[in-house]
Amino acid sequence: MKKIFALLVLAGIANAVTAADIVGNAKAGTAKVEMCIGCHGIPGYKATFPEVFQVPMIGGQSAKYIENALKAYQKGDRKHPTMKGIAASLSDQDIADVAAYYAQQAKPN
Repeated sequence: MKKIFALLVLAGIANAVTAADIVGNAKAGTAKVEMCIGCHGIPGYKATFPEVFQVPMIGGQSAKYIENALKAYQKGDRKHPTMKGIAASLSDQDIADVAAYYAQQAKPN
């Protein structure tokens, strides 16, 4: 029983180290934002599915905020169906790269 517990602890540490090693690359993110710019790149854009709402401009937002938001969509903690579908298609590296791309942009006026 102690060996199994020790293995589980080591596996958890290995996963934590792997997740901590992921560093976003803004240049790599450039090739990963095609799905984002159609809504988030248009000032004043309003989406109509599942209801009409103002789409936020995310350029200049902190990378951590964007990463947390995308992971919340993946887990279902945030409920927008389109964003959930997009986030579900992203790896942890993709999320880090997209977040780095948007974080390095200037905030819109």
